[in-house]
Amino acid sequence: MRIFRLPAAWFLLIAVNIFWLGLNIRNNAVNAIFMPFLVERFTGPEIHNTALGAMRTAGLVIAMLVQPAVGLLSDRSTSRFGRRRPFLVVGVIFDVILLGWIALAGSYWSLLAAVLFFQVSSNISHGALQSLIPDLVPEKQRGTASAIKAIFELLPVVLLGVTIAPLVGMGHFTWAVAATAAALIAILLITISILPETPLKEPVHAPLSPDLLRVLGMLGGILGGAVSGLAVGSAGGLLAGLLAWPFWGAETARMLGIGVGGVLSMLVSVLGGSWAGVRLTIGKTAHDASSFRWWVANRLMFLAGITSIQGFAPYFLMYAFHTTIEQAAAMTGQLFTTVGIFTLLSALPAGYLSDRLGQSRLVAISGVMAAAGTGAIILTVWHPNLHLLYTAGSILGLATGLFVTINWALGTNLVPGAESGHWLGVSNLAGAGAGMIGSGIGGPLADILNAAAPGLGYFTILSGYALLFFFSAVCLLGIKQPPGSENATHLSKA
Repeated sequence: MRIFRLPAAWFLLIAVNIFWLGLNIRNNAVNAIFMPFLVERFTGPEIHNTALGAMRTAGLVIAMLVQPAVGLLSDRSTSRFGRRRPFLVVGVIFDVILLGWIALAGSYWSLLAAVLFFQVSSNISHGALQSLIPDLVPEKQRGTASAIKAIFELLPVVLLGVTIAPLVGMGHFTWAVAATAAALIAILLITISILPETPLKEPVHAPLSPDLLRVLGMLGGILGGAVSGLAVGSAGGLLAGLLAWPFWGAETARMLGIGVGGVLSMLVSVLGGSWAGVRLTIGKTAHDASSFRWWVANRLMFLAGITSIQGFAPYFLMYAFHTTIEQAAAMTGQLFTTVGIFTLLSALPAGYLSDRLGQSRLVAISGVMAAAGTGAIILTVWHPNLHLLYTAGSILGLATGLFVTINWALGTNLVPGAESGHWLGVSNLAGAGAGMIGSGIGGPLADILNAAAPGLGYFTILSGYALLFFFSAVCLLGIKQPPGSENATHLSKA
């Protein structure tokens, strides 16, 4: 019996999306609050960016394998409880256990082990969840469904700023972890109670092993892209250093070379990794999926920027405003609240705007806005100003709201419905790959340059993230939606 008498269409749209609220409470709490807090406790300011970047990179390697593999398995599940629902339950059970391990970790290595196992469990539920919209929502309603999904993804940013982050700031870390686990369990129970999922009627007989092997191609693609990026970045950095040496001397030339090389490595890694990963994971049909490849590249570039800024925010605030890690955690929460409010403000009308301006155009605008917001943050590196910081957060929030709402709707129009779990699982190349590139390269780069000149590392990596946002907009030039798809638009006609 339904307690709330919502129209059937709206009830469905909420049912398929509400678990995104729990998933993002969990993910944002662990990645943006708990991990930076504990890494700082176990290491120190000299290497905390590198230590956090290494932990995030190792965990995201696992995420890149687990999430699309679960998408494939859930596509074929014949459980009487539905294709996706059992994976949500199993994932949350292990999430709660591993959140307890994270709370009790007594060293960096214990925390690292907990985070790696947590990446397995959290991506079991994530891999199944992302197929609910193409499974259950008619194509003509997917724009609205994606807007609701975006709201449930973005609400946690606001909620963490007024709940979890202040608890950590006041020294109640264990209570913060317990609150996260309780919220996740409560939202799971609501989801499995109202989700109108039915069992798969006909089992899938096509062999599974080729597709599972292609999942390894995703990891190979992003790692190959990273290697190529590092090679190109090293060459570019060396050239920049050699050109600068006669004018500014050896030490300045060395710092310039490292900075240029690091930023160039991020840019090349993103583009090369996304294209190679899609080709190796999707297989031969990737040749006919040019728009999908550009969509993954766009998603990877934007998410690499936004997730990296989010992940390193506590350490940047510690440096810029000379605070403790507890104070920085609380400030991070306040900043996230600002970002979250403005994200929601832009997400709500995004579906309406996309009908008139086109999906591709709005996603491109979001990239340019995010680059501008990051530029404002860069100004606070050497001239700390809370008003400027919150203004930058507001701009980033508006950009993120547009992106997360419209980008996913754009992607669902580019994938075949029968294999949505597999294809959308490739979008994990964008989520997890973004974290690997932004944190794996950005963390060591920040520590090396900060050691040479305080603040230089943060200036450099933020400049790199601003460029990623800008080039995410450029990627939209390659996307053409199928004729007749909802809100189809060509950027070239915009």
